[in-house]
Amino acid sequence: MHHEPRLIVADLDGTLLHDADVFEDRYITRRSIDAIDRMHDLGYRFAIATARPVSTGYEFVRRLPVDACVYLNGALIDFDPAASDYDMLTAGALPEDGHLCKVGFSSQRAADVCRFLLDEIPGLKVGIVMDDVRYVNWDISDMWKTQAFVLTDFSDVPPGVADKIIAVPEPGQWDALRRLVPPDFSLHVSENTLAMLMNPLANKEHALGELCARMDVPLEDTVSFGDDVIDIAMLRRSGRGVAVANANPRVLAVADDVCPSNNEDGVAQWIERMLLR
Repeated sequence: MHHEPRLIVADLDGTLLHDADVFEDRYITRRSIDAIDRMHDLGYRFAIATARPVSTGYEFVRRLPVDACVYLNGALIDFDPAASDYDMLTAGALPEDGHLCKVGFSSQRAADVCRFLLDEIPGLKVGIVMDDVRYVNWDISDMWKTQAFVLTDFSDVPPGVADKIIAVPEPGQWDALRRLVPPDFSLHVSENTLAMLMNPLANKEHALGELCARMDVPLEDTVSFGDDVIDIAMLRRSGRGVAVANANPRVLAVADDVCPSNNEDGVAQWIERMLLR
């Protein structure tokens, strides 16, 4: 390694967490927690970068020595998790000290886009994520059993700063959706099933740069771990990008290093081998 790392950034699903039959049962092992604790005690800084919202990411932040957390793929950045609680993270109002940052768009614009997409793709499952509530046109409990949602036709979405538009296209709807993404949004795909329309600056690559600026850590002194295509830009921008062995082939192709799979505690094994020798 050309640079001694100072900041370690890890994705959650498919990377740090073990798989499970349902989303809510994915978990982190004692080995991973201990490895990150020991690494942090040695002076390395640690951050999480996940597409998860606060409702399903917060539990892991509270169990780890996290110096910063990127939620919602970069739409919400918490630069000081010790100063945040769940209510603050989901309130929509930003604290005056600036330790929370939102990278989103107006809920009215989001509602307009959802109605436009439904006019063009009738039957599309689509919704808006804002302040940890999902304003959607379908019952999402078949996918996410613990996430709060409100059924809507997008005429009654409250004002605020939306984090992202989500869609779950049927196989025959993907091409149309890709063509219809408005120019003021960028499209990200998670686990080949969930489409996310976001502010073009709401991504893990941009968030990594913000973390480094706040922590005064050069990008070349970072290591990031990921498995999905939404992690590629972050891995490329890091001083060292590490893919877990179960990663998407496109991620494996750009990674500087490959560690064992998420279900083998691959991140923990890499930390043990490279930082805890």
